[in-house]
Amino acid sequence: MDHPAVIFRFISDWKRRQGMAFREVLVTQVKEVLRAWLAGAGKRPAARRAGVDVKTAARYIAAARAAGLARGGDESQLSDELLGQVVAAVRPARPAGHGTSWEALVPRQAEIAGWVKDGLTLVKIGELLERSGTAVPYRTLARFAAAECGYCSSRQQVTVPVTDGKPGEEVQLDFGYLGMIPDGDRRRKLHALVFTAVFSRYCFVFLTFSQTTAAVIAGCEAAWAFFGGMFTVLVPEYVPRNIFGRETVDSASGPACAVLR
Repeated sequence: MDHPAVIFRFISDWKRRQGMAFREVLVTQVKEVLRAWLAGAGKRPAARRAGVDVKTAARYIAAARAAGLARGGDESQLSDELLGQVVAAVRPARPAGHGTSWEALVPRQAEIAGWVKDGLTLVKIGELLERSGTAVPYRTLARFAAAECGYCSSRQQVTVPVTDGKPGEEVQLDFGYLGMIPDGDRRRKLHALVFTAVFSRYCFVFLTFSQTTAAVIAGCEAAWAFFGGMFTVLVPEYVPRNIFGRETVDSASGPACAVLR
């Protein structure tokens, strides 16, 4: 499989999403839902095919119909203009880059900052806010308190120095979902197995239709050929648990390590 455009789009989107505070609407998922719907599938099959929630698929379909999508037509209706209208309709309104929960906390910033200064925990602050009519998720409150009210958890106050390591010593391994692509007479899920050298952050992407031990081994062999050698340590990040297990070795011999099942 050789899809350089797909690889580039995945890497750029993946890196851009690392610092995002909310999930974006993916055009590939919108298009996949609408393709299935035009083919006669219901909301549930369309949602399953695109890998989204049923309610999410229903919103996509409703927005597309409002934009003029006709079920009796073909896929030529799925123009960039129509997809743009659908995305604009279903994307959460965030004029300041934050959701409604964050905006609800803005008028109470001084009050929250006072509680933080008094040493109250976030759980207690959340309870006080809820009693006075402002109920927000804990994670939103934590982000707001840290960004706007000077809150710092005990874990954040402790700085742990981390050794960068040496070139060729460690590589991180991540799986990412790219979307559905044609494969003969059917469409299949395409995954990217991303190898990132810890020292240089140099990346290699291996495309695969499955997330199995065999796929990981094939990806590793291709990565070693690309990098020109094997890394001493393989650090699995977002990899299915059935692929890696943990093997505990004697402390005299070395630490615990991740091993392929």
